[in-house]
Amino acid sequence: MKEVKTNAMRLLEQKKISYEVIEYEFDEDHLDAIHASKSAGLNPEMVYKTIVMKGSSNNLYVFVTPAEFTISLKKARALTGEKEIELLKLDQLLKYTGYIRGGCSPIGMIKQYPTYIEALAELEEYIFVSAGKRGLQLKLTPADLQKATGAEFADFT
Repeated sequence: MKEVKTNAMRLLEQKKISYEVIEYEFDEDHLDAIHASKSAGLNPEMVYKTIVMKGSSNNLYVFVTPAEFTISLKKARALTGEKEIELLKLDQLLKYTGYIRGGCSPIGMIKQYPTYIEALAELEEYIFVSAGKRGLQLKLTPADLQKATGAEFADFT
C-alpha cells in the first residue's frame, strides 16, 4: 500500500522537520479531537486541534489548542486585535484551508494565516496535530510546529 502524503507532511519534509505519523480509525459521526485521541490511543492532553476563526475584518486566524480546551473569545480578540471573532463556518473550511473537518492541519494550508499555538504546548516534549487527513495525526515537537507554521505561542484558552 502506498503511503499517503498530505500537504502537511510535504511541507515538513521541505523544511527538514522530523515527524511521525499515527494512523487511527476515524468515525464520521465523531470527528472531534477528543474522539480522535482516544481512537489513536493518545492522551487528549497531547492532541491539539486546529480551529480556524474569522475576525470582523474578514481576516482568518488559526488556533492550535489542546483537544479538551476551548478558546476564550476575549483572549482571541485581544491577540488578533479584532473587535469580533467567530468560528469559520464549516462550509468555508475547505475553500480557505484546503482541509476538511476532522482533518484540518495547522501545517500546509492553502494560505499562511496568522497562527497561534496554546502556550501550554511549550511544556510538552511533543504534541500531536492533524496530518491533514482524517485518521492521521502527526507527532512533532512544539518548536517544530512553530517553525512549520510561523506561529506564536500564546495564552488563549
